[in-house]
Amino acid sequence: MKLPKFLMADNSDFPLDAFVVHTENPRFILILKELKEEVVKCFDELEGDEEEALNELNLLVRQAFDFFESEIRKSEDEDDEEE
Repeated sequence: MKLPKFLMADNSDFPLDAFVVHTENPRFILILKELKEEVVKCFDELEGDEEEALNELNLLVRQAFDFFESEIRKSEDEDDEEE
């Protein structure tokens, strides 16, 4: 089974935070603390040239944030349709 590239998560112990999990290499979690501050927890070593690897990671973090915003908009649109 192939996992989606990004997954959204939440946790009742951190009710003001949102999490986006990147399931491909390099695996990481983008933590949106109170939707104001971004924290990235990386689980894999970055491979290759350090500068290129960091550029790739920055691009993936941006994609993760864009995914989060898109999912929130979809959820809000669904809520509006139900009203």
